[in-house]
Amino acid sequence: MSETVGRRRGERQMPGAVGPDPAIPRRKLRSELRSVREAAGMTQKDVAGTMDWSQSKLIRIESGAVNISTNDLRALLNHYNVDSARIEPLVDLARAARETTRWSIYKDVATTELLAFLGYESSASIIRNSEPFYVPGLLQTEEYARTVLSNIEARNPLRIDPLVDLRMERQELLVRQPPVDLHFIMDEAVIRRVIGGHDVMRRQLRHLRRLIEEDSNITARIVPFDHGLYPRQQVSYWLFEFPNPEDEYVLYVENFERGEHIIRESSAEEEDQDSPVHYLETFYGLEQIVSREVTLDLLQDAIKRLTKEPPRLAAVAEAGEADPQQG
Repeated sequence: MSETVGRRRGERQMPGAVGPDPAIPRRKLRSELRSVREAAGMTQKDVAGTMDWSQSKLIRIESGAVNISTNDLRALLNHYNVDSARIEPLVDLARAARETTRWSIYKDVATTELLAFLGYESSASIIRNSEPFYVPGLLQTEEYARTVLSNIEARNPLRIDPLVDLRMERQELLVRQPPVDLHFIMDEAVIRRVIGGHDVMRRQLRHLRRLIEEDSNITARIVPFDHGLYPRQQVSYWLFEFPNPEDEYVLYVENFERGEHIIRESSAEEEDQDSPVHYLETFYGLEQIVSREVTLDLLQDAIKRLTKEPPRLAAVAEAGEADPQQG
């Protein structure tokens, strides 16, 4: 994904300990607050009037755009006639939601959507990622990542180093214990387009092959060109599942052309065609299309071609020099 950060490489120090990101209790709290209000049979307008709040304040609290103080939360829950035994757990949840995310070192330059993404990614127990254009960020080598981000941030070169730094920090997931289950779908174009030159691309593909062969928690499938078109082929998306089965799926969709990042949440029963569960069905279907063996064969062929074939531009230049009548 195209993170937007802006300090020189090495200046930001990540916390050593990794724990649940406050994004998780925050989303759980807002779900609970909507639930208890609806159970009390009250509208947002009714509640805002009684609490002497603006309606927009309550909307922001229920959407998770802002945190709620413990005093305001207690007053709100009392207004809803919530049982006293339930209030303290919700207050504890509110305190956890107000904790500082380990990614806050990037908050001066990262978008709200990116910080939410990082929180969900670092808290998930299962991650699924489909990529039509690039090797997934979690599987990129540093030199490949630098080439990609240098292209994306061509007009903002000072962002490139910290962007690479952040991408490498995210790869802590690859060695975390207990392991995170990681599943990837890539189009064949990902391994055929030479990014960074033959040497950079060859090392990237060897790294990718090694991860697939050696890491039991990583599953990757490459959809071959001869399969033709398939659902959501032009979309980069991530699906997050969490250790607590009561937590809903989170879907993150990246639109490169519009620069949009869309986050959707849902339960497994939601019927919306753009809901996380429908993206999950698409992902499952693609995993069944291609085997691990076919994926490794495609990678081996791509590596072989990069090892044997000279760069095309050099070949074209040599041909032009040999035949002055061309062009």
